[in-house]
Amino acid sequence: MKKTAFGLLVIFYLFAGANHFINPSFYSGLIPPYLPWHDLINVVSGIAEIILAGLLLLPRTRIFAAMGIILLLIAFIPAHIYFIQINSCIPDGLCVPQWLGWIRLVLIHPLLMIWAWWCRK
Repeated sequence: MKKTAFGLLVIFYLFAGANHFINPSFYSGLIPPYLPWHDLINVVSGIAEIILAGLLLLPRTRIFAAMGIILLLIAFIPAHIYFIQINSCIPDGLCVPQWLGWIRLVLIHPLLMIWAWWCRK
């Protein structure tokens, strides 16, 4: 089971990172307006996710990659809070019920952190 969870974690972050370049507008709308350089934040986030997914594959760097993913997820918290503040609806983009925005912040986000930590070894 752990090998499957590990493989899915690598694939998840490879695809998430690539999606920053394939569909940048999806992420740009999630970045709070008080943060500057939305395009740069999006690109750096995508690159970080791809690099961290690659580092997970190397046993010597796996724990650092897992910690990096957790730190990246912590850095994404303002975006999740902003998404809730705008009623979980990005104009011309993703719109979901607001309760789903809360579920994402208080349940899914911590589970992603636990998943990364569990796969660190």
